[in-house]
Amino acid sequence: MRRTTWLRLAALAALAAGALTAIACARTINQVLVDPSRYRNHEVSLSGSVVDSYSVGDRGVYRIDDRTGQLWVVSDRGVPRKGAQVKVKGTVREGFNVGGIGDRIKLPAGLGSGILLVETSRKAK
Repeated sequence: MRRTTWLRLAALAALAAGALTAIACARTINQVLVDPSRYRNHEVSLSGSVVDSYSVGDRGVYRIDDRTGQLWVVSDRGVPRKGAQVKVKGTVREGFNVGGIGDRIKLPAGLGSGILLVETSRKAK
């Protein structure tokens, strides 16, 4: 009986951890754009195709499209080429609150007032 109780508690803990992870990880760009307050200042993972890309040195911004919407991504590690498929992880911020990177690069017009992702890691194909 005790073993069954422990197994149930372990399964419940794993389920709760999975639910908390799902809250912080968006599945689509549209989910972030529809309810940005849910994801603001949380790390999310998104995948998409790069449709715009601008860089200065090793810093820049690029816009990804996952067929549900488009989102700008700010990077301090360079940017992928236009047309690349990317899986990006980062923190959702408002354009006027991009942290220190906003002081180091000039953002494209219109980007400073919207929702964007400050990249923490990226895989590109």
